[in-house]
Amino acid sequence: MENVHLAVEEDDLYSGYNDYNPTFDSEELENDVGFQQAVRTSHGRRPPMTAKFPGTAIGGRPLVSSFGSRIPMASSMGRPMTGAVQDGAARPMTAVRAAGYSSSLMRGSTFDPLGQSKGPAPPLEAKNEDTAEEKIKILEKKVNDLIEESCIAQSIGALQLALEKAKEAGRKERALIRQREASGNTEHINLDLTYSVLLNLANQYANNEMYPEALNSYHVIVKNKMFTNAGRLKVNMANIYFKQKNYPKAIKFYRMALDQISNNHKELRIKIMQNIGVVFVRLGQYSDAITSFEHIMAESPNIKTGFNLILCYYAIGDRERMKKAFQKLISVPLGIDDEDKYIPASDDPSSNMVIEAIKNDKLHQMERDLKVLAEKYIMTAAKLIAPAIETSFASGFDWCVDMVKCSQYVELANDLEINKAITYLRQKDFNQAVETLKTFEKKDSRVKSAAATNLSFLYFLEKDYDQADRYADLAMNADRYNPAALINKGNTVFVKKDYEKAAEFYKEALRNDSSCTEALYNLGLSYKIMNRLEEGLDCFLKLHSILRNSAEVMYQLAHLYEQLGDPQQAIEWLMQVIGVTPTDPHVLAKLGKLHDDEGDKSQAFQYYSESFRYFPSNIDVIEWLGAYYIETQFCEKAIQYFERATLIQPNFVKWQLIVASCYRRSGNYQKALETYKEIHRRFPENVECLRFLVRLSTDMGLKEVQEYATKLKKAEKMKEIREQRVKSGRENSARGRREGSTGSADSGHSSSSSKGERLSAKMRSLPGSNEPYEASNPKELDASYVDPLGPQMDRPKTGAKKPVDDDDFADEDLGDDLLPE
Repeated sequence: MENVHLAVEEDDLYSGYNDYNPTFDSEELENDVGFQQAVRTSHGRRPPMTAKFPGTAIGGRPLVSSFGSRIPMASSMGRPMTGAVQDGAARPMTAVRAAGYSSSLMRGSTFDPLGQSKGPAPPLEAKNEDTAEEKIKILEKKVNDLIEESCIAQSIGALQLALEKAKEAGRKERALIRQREASGNTEHINLDLTYSVLLNLANQYANNEMYPEALNSYHVIVKNKMFTNAGRLKVNMANIYFKQKNYPKAIKFYRMALDQISNNHKELRIKIMQNIGVVFVRLGQYSDAITSFEHIMAESPNIKTGFNLILCYYAIGDRERMKKAFQKLISVPLGIDDEDKYIPASDDPSSNMVIEAIKNDKLHQMERDLKVLAEKYIMTAAKLIAPAIETSFASGFDWCVDMVKCSQYVELANDLEINKAITYLRQKDFNQAVETLKTFEKKDSRVKSAAATNLSFLYFLEKDYDQADRYADLAMNADRYNPAALINKGNTVFVKKDYEKAAEFYKEALRNDSSCTEALYNLGLSYKIMNRLEEGLDCFLKLHSILRNSAEVMYQLAHLYEQLGDPQQAIEWLMQVIGVTPTDPHVLAKLGKLHDDEGDKSQAFQYYSESFRYFPSNIDVIEWLGAYYIETQFCEKAIQYFERATLIQPNFVKWQLIVASCYRRSGNYQKALETYKEIHRRFPENVECLRFLVRLSTDMGLKEVQEYATKLKKAEKMKEIREQRVKSGRENSARGRREGSTGSADSGHSSSSSKGERLSAKMRSLPGSNEPYEASNPKELDASYVDPLGPQMDRPKTGAKKPVDDDDFADEDLGDDLLPE
């Protein structure tokens, strides 16, 4: 104990902490003589260490070796221990070694505090996937991946694939639960994963219209009390009942969902109440629907609910409440920015770039769509209630116009006035419609142009082409970029046969609106009439790329290919027309004619027969079928077609002669004789009938032979006299044209010559005696075959549409009924 001293207070309590104490150098224990001696014998002892500096690592306890008692160990380097007496002074003990310091540095080792000289770290130990917990994690990840794949498939429209993925996710999730139960780890079952699997499966069942399975899946979720907020899914169940038209259950589940949603979710509650109102409308319970809609308009008004409320008031016939609901509708705030926001207000390039960027972004497009929808509902509501809220529809329209002028939809007032004119048109009151449209002549250019376009269209339909031309000019002067006005102007020029000028107007309309199909169609017609077939073909091919299923366009292409001498292409296009309108008799007849021209009689017979089946009054089809049966030696079958022709044209002797000839060729001479006698009774001067009567009477040995022979001679003499008169008239006409006389005598000759020409033309129209089966000249097929007024294949399309039907008011933009889309 004489060598041990207690630590005394010094000025610097922490001085000497960085001194090295070889006691803690385990690497040099082999060279420590004192330690080795203590190991070899049990007698070597070091004196106990009594350094008790506060805050040291030793904590005031003596250092104890595992092999000996508390004896000091002399360092092999001869350094005194830390904590031992150093020249009569004691100091506190330090940590095992200083940071970044090693005793090996004194023996030539390199400084390596991070241990980089030991080489790279060993590779990570691979996970053992055979453990139960690892298998559960892998299976859980597979389930999540399947749910994600199912949602992605549903988003791209692959509904069947989405359902298969959802079912597979359900199977794997059940396997996951069984695996957890087998491992005794049931308390860690992932309820969120189970909820996701069931919900996705129910949604995919509903998307695939497997409604019973979807309802079962939803019931599993709703009945499980461990799923929080599962009551909201009753909205989905109510939607399914609505699709199944089980309206009472739909209302029940909507109300159950409404009861389980707190008032904090105001928007969701409003949507559910709106659905309840729609279901009541489907049930015809308008009073209950009105209650729901009125509550919504009081709490959170919107355009759709306001429109539905007007419909309910209209259904029960409440005039005053219709007016109040219309006022509420036009006062609903849309919550969109003013269009002036998108107009550059300064020369600042950075702000102008921002405005240019947001001018056509998705938010602005959504705002425009919302505004268009609101205008559509307001126009439809005004058109619906106008005849009902006042004694006359004109007064009702005036009230609606006044209300709209005082609202945020001021620009709709003019459109309502135009709708007023359209209503007059539906009531066949054309004068009032014209007067109403004429009031717009002093309005602003846009409205004036629209009204003048409609007036031009009306006058064009009435074939008052001068007035149509006048108002088309007025519409063009008001708005030169109005394609409908340019089309109407082109049409007025078209009917005057100035096709070049009409084509220029159509081209200008296309420059203003490249998607104007009416202008492109009429331009193709103009080229076709001017015999510029290739250019017309280009126009109709472009139009076909826009209107893929237009039968008119495809027929025009077929007709152009026929004119270009390519019947195969014409047949292909007509087959496409048949694909769109399979019962069109004119197209079927045209196909028959083309096949007949190609020499394919069997195909021609098939198409002509189909055409006759759909339209048994086409003389050309009847004549071809009758001639076909005569050519194939089936005269009995030909008789029924020519008898029908006789019914259609009873004053045309040709068909009756052919019927009698068919009886004669089939060997039924008695029926043929009776038919010839009937013809002679109706047409006593017909030479052909008398000739056959003479022949048949002679062959059959009848007494009337002499009588018919006498009548035949008289008829032939009368025929010669008529022919001489016709010949004389032609000579006089030719002489008059050569002399070029303008006097009264010459004008008399001209009159007689024109009269002779008309008589000659009439005679030529009758069938010749040696051509009883001559086909008439082929007529141009009607492309606008949907029009019952007759062939109008080359009639130009107007720049306006027909007014829509009243039954479709909710689905049409009624402000532009007579304007092109």
